[in-house]
Amino acid sequence: MKATFSLGAFAPAFAFAALYDQVIDTAYGPVQGIAAFDSDPSSNVTTISNWKEVTVWKGIPFAADTSGANRWRPPQKREAWNETLVASEFGDTCPGKASFGNFAKRQTSSGFPTGDNATVGGAGQGSSTNSSEDCLNLNIWSSANSTKEKRPVMIWSYPAGGSAADALFDGAGMAAKGLVFVNYNYRNAAFGWLAHPQLNEEMMKEVGQNVSGNWAMLDQFAVVKWVYENIEAFGGDPEQITVAGQSAGSAASYHMLNSPLTKGLIKGAIIESGIRYPRDPLAASLAENYRNMSTALATGETLMESYNATTIEELRMLSMDELNEYSSNDFGAVLDYWAIPHKYLQTMLNGPANDVPVLTGNTKDESGAELPINITVSKYKEDLDELYTDEFAKRFLGAFPAANDTEAGMSQNAMYSARSRVGTWLYANAWIASPTKSPIYQYFWDHAPPGQDQGAYHESEINYVLNNLYGTDKEWQDEDYLIAQKMSGYWANFVKTHNPNEGGMYDGEGELVQWDESTPDKHVTMQMGDGFGNMPLATKEQFKLISEWFSTQPAF
Repeated sequence: MKATFSLGAFAPAFAFAALYDQVIDTAYGPVQGIAAFDSDPSSNVTTISNWKEVTVWKGIPFAADTSGANRWRPPQKREAWNETLVASEFGDTCPGKASFGNFAKRQTSSGFPTGDNATVGGAGQGSSTNSSEDCLNLNIWSSANSTKEKRPVMIWSYPAGGSAADALFDGAGMAAKGLVFVNYNYRNAAFGWLAHPQLNEEMMKEVGQNVSGNWAMLDQFAVVKWVYENIEAFGGDPEQITVAGQSAGSAASYHMLNSPLTKGLIKGAIIESGIRYPRDPLAASLAENYRNMSTALATGETLMESYNATTIEELRMLSMDELNEYSSNDFGAVLDYWAIPHKYLQTMLNGPANDVPVLTGNTKDESGAELPINITVSKYKEDLDELYTDEFAKRFLGAFPAANDTEAGMSQNAMYSARSRVGTWLYANAWIASPTKSPIYQYFWDHAPPGQDQGAYHESEINYVLNNLYGTDKEWQDEDYLIAQKMSGYWANFVKTHNPNEGGMYDGEGELVQWDESTPDKHVTMQMGDGFGNMPLATKEQFKLISEWFSTQPAF
């Protein structure tokens, strides 16, 4: 079942002193929002009783146009405006093509997983926006009735292929719980990650650093700073900012957590799909990954050659569409020892720039585990031989046996899921052993949304944790609404108190199951979805085997 509603209608004549009735002054100019809902989004089993009080401000610029001379520069300050900006429409999304490999599959407007490639800046789940380089804008949702309420703030970073206009990332449901929710656009692909020796020279002159390539990351950091400086006017507390995101968005949270450029600005981090142990081979290809500067510079030189150009200025003269035609899987974060201060392993050993609580985890059917299953026993054994040495291949077959094709598929998925849980737990264990004093909470999402055959796929938890099932045309069941009520309760509690168990943000029946912080003596994670409570990381044999195998792998 689903609720009938519309998002972003102009403010109806409700008898509430909602913020859409007020002009809000920001450091750059006045803005006015609109009502987030024009009808009740509640379901048969859950309610959003204060839906009339939720305000949304769409498309507020947080930096200048990134085209022309601003292409491949840190985000520049936006020119102030005097006229009131009626923030009723989503801003332009950023151009760029994103490729996802085996670990991230975006959704269609129906919310179902699609293929492995998509174009960033097109219509996402329920969105209809234009794409341009004047795309550094953000959206804010708040149910505050006064600018002086000081509510906790959640900044959401979307995964690859998304945009801030996607209904999948709608923040009204979390705002209704008492948070101020912010999402935003950032540059992508060549627009967001191009490094080149000439750009390094420019950056040396501009900021005193011999770096380039992390333009998208600098956009992400700029949002945190903008929110810190302006969110109080929207009923938020700048001293209670938690950053959150999934997949590529979790990478944004991870770098905000660890970068000295955002030190002191955040009080918590939510990293969904997710942090891995440095000796887990997948760490080098998932959210935390980065390129060495030399590799990034070579990629930039290849791009320049492909356009028969010799200078960055020539590349800046290319139209957006011309540059957008360039497709490469080689773009991404750059280890520059500035925005990213250290290698992944060293960062873990040193502890983060922001010593704050962390919530992290993974989904059941991602990172090698996927549905539908179609593998034979012989292919399963071949895959084990390719993944591991002879000794480990035999031991993994013993720990995850297969006597027939059905068991082969189940064991393959069980192996990848166990590696995922153990890898994240080992990271948490290392976090605890580091100079860090803050707790870390681990989860494992295992609920398959209705109407699809790919299980608890990559990003399938997002509608639930953001409490926005109303924003899709999936045929949600009562159990989905109840799961979302619990998931968003944990997440909202964490944003408010940095403890998922405390904060009073869960409004369902009974109480939330206790979610314990990770500790070295308990080999468990928090199951979420089809059940709630501690679940083992793996069997004792499997845990020992996976841990031993990780110890033989090079550190990322």
